[in-house]
Amino acid sequence: MTTATLDRPETKTISYEDIQAFLFAEARALDDRDWDTWLTFYHKDCPFWMPTWDDLDTLTEDPQNEMSLMYYPNKQGIEDRVFRIKTDRSSATSLPEPRTNHYLSGIEILSREGAEIKLRFNWHTLSYRYGDTDQHWGTSFYTLDVSGPRPLIRDKKVVLKNDNIHHVIDVYHV
Repeated sequence: MTTATLDRPETKTISYEDIQAFLFAEARALDDRDWDTWLTFYHKDCPFWMPTWDDLDTLTEDPQNEMSLMYYPNKQGIEDRVFRIKTDRSSATSLPEPRTNHYLSGIEILSREGAEIKLRFNWHTLSYRYGDTDQHWGTSFYTLDVSGPRPLIRDKKVVLKNDNIHHVIDVYHV
Protein backbone atom coordinates (compact mmCIF):
# COMPACT_ATOMS: atom_id res chain seq x y z
CA MET A 1 0.00 0.00 0.00
CA THR A 2 1.19 3.50 -0.65
CA THR A 3 0.20 6.84 0.76
CA ALA A 4 1.53 8.70 -2.26
CA THR A 5 -1.99 9.80 -3.15
CA LEU A 6 -1.97 11.83 0.07
CA ASP A 7 1.17 13.74 -0.91
CA ARG A 8 0.43 17.24 -2.15
CA PRO A 9 2.24 20.49 -2.78
CA GLU A 10 3.12 22.39 0.36
CA THR A 11 0.04 24.35 1.33
CA LYS A 12 -1.87 24.98 4.49
CA THR A 13 -5.24 24.17 2.94
CA ILE A 14 -6.73 20.73 2.72
CA SER A 15 -10.22 19.77 1.62
CA TYR A 16 -12.76 17.78 3.60
CA GLU A 17 -12.40 15.00 1.02
CA ASP A 18 -8.61 14.93 1.54
CA ILE A 19 -9.10 14.72 5.31
CA GLN A 20 -11.58 11.88 4.84
CA ALA A 21 -9.16 10.05 2.51
CA PHE A 22 -6.38 10.50 5.07
CA LEU A 23 -8.49 8.97 7.87
CA PHE A 24 -9.63 6.09 5.65
CA ALA A 25 -6.03 5.38 4.63
CA GLU A 26 -4.93 5.25 8.28
CA ALA A 27 -7.76 2.80 9.06
CA ARG A 28 -6.84 0.71 6.02
CA ALA A 29 -3.22 0.47 7.17
CA LEU A 30 -4.46 -0.92 10.51
CA ASP A 31 -6.83 -3.39 8.84
CA ASP A 32 -4.07 -4.54 6.48
CA ARG A 33 -1.57 -4.77 9.38
CA ASP A 34 0.70 -2.53 7.36
CA TRP A 35 2.51 -1.23 10.44
CA ASP A 36 5.28 0.65 8.62
CA THR A 37 2.74 2.62 6.59
CA TRP A 38 0.57 3.21 9.66
CA LEU A 39 3.51 4.81 11.47
CA THR A 40 3.96 7.33 8.63
CA PHE A 41 0.68 8.98 9.64
CA TYR A 42 2.15 10.26 12.92
CA HIS A 43 4.20 13.34 13.75
CA LYS A 44 7.27 12.58 15.87
CA ASP A 45 5.80 14.46 18.84
CA CYS A 46 2.31 12.93 18.62
CA PRO A 47 0.82 11.65 21.87
CA PHE A 48 -1.61 8.72 21.51
CA TRP A 49 -3.97 8.66 24.46
CA MET A 50 -6.98 6.56 25.37
CA PRO A 51 -8.35 7.79 28.71
CA THR A 52 -10.33 5.50 30.95
CA TRP A 53 -13.73 6.09 32.53
CA ASP A 54 -13.69 6.61 36.29
CA ASP A 55 -16.32 5.25 38.69
CA LEU A 56 -18.54 8.28 38.08
CA ASP A 57 -18.65 7.69 34.32
CA THR A 58 -16.29 10.62 33.69
CA LEU A 59 -13.17 10.39 31.54
CA THR A 60 -9.80 10.78 33.18
CA GLU A 61 -8.16 14.05 32.20
CA ASP A 62 -4.44 13.66 32.86
CA PRO A 63 -2.51 10.78 31.28
CA GLN A 64 0.53 11.60 33.44
CA ASN A 65 -1.28 11.20 36.78
CA GLU A 66 -4.44 9.19 36.14
CA MET A 67 -5.26 5.78 34.70
CA SER A 68 -5.39 5.37 30.93
CA LEU A 69 -6.31 2.44 28.74
CA MET A 70 -3.41 3.42 26.48
CA TYR A 71 -0.88 6.20 26.56
CA TYR A 72 2.17 6.83 24.41
CA PRO A 73 3.65 10.31 24.94
CA ASN A 74 5.09 10.50 21.41
CA LYS A 75 5.69 8.55 18.21
CA GLN A 76 8.60 6.68 19.77
CA GLY A 77 6.14 4.96 22.12
CA ILE A 78 3.88 4.09 19.18
CA GLU A 79 6.90 2.73 17.28
CA ASP A 80 7.85 0.60 20.29
CA ARG A 81 4.33 -0.85 20.39
CA VAL A 82 4.53 -1.68 16.67
CA PHE A 83 7.96 -3.28 17.17
CA ARG A 84 6.49 -5.51 19.88
CA ILE A 85 3.53 -6.44 17.68
CA LYS A 86 5.77 -7.26 14.72
CA THR A 87 8.28 -9.30 16.74
CA ASP A 88 5.85 -11.00 19.16
CA ARG A 89 7.78 -9.48 22.10
CA SER A 90 4.81 -8.64 24.23
CA SER A 91 2.50 -10.72 26.37
CA ALA A 92 -0.24 -8.32 25.30
CA THR A 93 0.16 -9.14 21.62
CA SER A 94 -2.72 -11.21 20.32
CA LEU A 95 -1.53 -14.25 18.41
CA PRO A 96 -2.79 -14.74 15.90
CA GLU A 97 -3.48 -11.07 15.36
CA PRO A 98 -7.18 -10.47 14.90
CA ARG A 99 -8.62 -9.56 11.54
CA THR A 100 -10.15 -6.10 11.80
CA ASN A 101 -12.45 -3.77 9.92
CA HIS A 102 -12.62 -0.11 10.89
CA TYR A 103 -15.68 1.94 10.02
CA LEU A 104 -15.53 5.73 10.34
CA SER A 105 -18.46 8.11 10.43
CA GLY A 106 -19.46 11.60 11.51
CA ILE A 107 -16.16 13.19 10.49
CA GLU A 108 -16.28 16.80 11.70
CA ILE A 109 -13.77 19.60 11.33
CA LEU A 110 -13.87 21.31 14.72
CA SER A 111 -11.42 24.09 13.87
CA ARG A 112 -8.79 25.29 11.44
CA GLU A 113 -5.99 27.55 12.62
CA GLY A 114 -3.13 28.04 10.20
CA ALA A 115 -1.65 24.62 9.47
CA GLU A 116 -3.55 22.93 12.33
CA ILE A 117 -6.88 21.17 11.92
CA LYS A 118 -8.81 19.67 14.83
CA LEU A 119 -11.11 16.75 13.98
CA ARG A 120 -13.68 14.61 15.69
CA PHE A 121 -15.12 11.38 14.29
CA ASN A 122 -16.85 8.21 15.38
CA TRP A 123 -15.51 4.74 14.69
CA HIS A 124 -16.64 1.15 15.00
CA THR A 125 -14.15 -1.71 14.77
CA LEU A 126 -15.02 -5.35 14.31
CA SER A 127 -12.31 -7.87 15.09
CA TYR A 128 -12.30 -11.61 14.46
CA ARG A 129 -10.08 -14.12 16.24
CA TYR A 130 -10.51 -17.79 17.26
CA GLY A 131 -13.98 -17.92 15.70
CA ASP A 132 -15.28 -15.00 17.77
CA THR A 133 -16.16 -11.51 16.62
CA ASP A 134 -15.67 -8.60 19.02
CA GLN A 135 -16.60 -5.01 18.51
CA HIS A 136 -15.32 -1.75 19.88
CA TRP A 137 -16.64 1.73 19.20
CA GLY A 138 -15.97 5.25 20.24
CA THR A 139 -14.99 8.75 19.25
CA SER A 140 -11.57 10.01 18.24
CA PHE A 141 -10.14 13.50 18.40
CA TYR A 142 -7.20 14.28 16.13
CA THR A 143 -5.09 17.34 15.57
CA LEU A 144 -3.59 17.32 12.09
CA ASP A 145 -0.51 19.23 11.02
CA VAL A 146 -0.97 20.11 7.34
CA SER A 147 2.12 22.31 6.97
CA GLY A 148 4.17 19.74 5.07
CA PRO A 149 3.76 17.73 1.90
CA ARG A 150 1.27 15.39 3.60
CA PRO A 151 -0.87 15.63 6.72
CA LEU A 152 0.46 14.21 9.99
CA ILE A 153 -1.40 13.36 13.17
CA ARG A 154 -0.01 15.69 15.81
CA ASP A 155 -2.31 14.62 18.66
CA LYS A 156 -4.61 11.60 19.01
CA LYS A 157 -7.19 11.01 21.72
CA VAL A 158 -9.40 7.93 21.48
CA VAL A 159 -12.49 7.61 23.67
CA LEU A 160 -13.57 3.97 23.90
CA LYS A 161 -17.32 3.94 24.58
CA ASN A 162 -17.70 0.22 25.33
CA ASP A 163 -14.91 -0.11 27.84
CA ASN A 164 -16.13 -3.26 29.62
CA ILE A 165 -13.63 -5.39 27.73
CA HIS A 166 -12.83 -9.04 28.32
CA HIS A 167 -9.34 -9.09 26.80
CA VAL A 168 -6.41 -6.83 26.09
CA ILE A 169 -7.23 -3.99 23.72
CA ASP A 170 -4.53 -2.84 21.33
CA VAL A 171 -3.90 -0.11 18.78
CA TYR A 172 -5.52 -2.11 15.99
CA HIS A 173 -8.82 -2.37 17.92
CA VAL A 174 -9.43 1.40 17.92
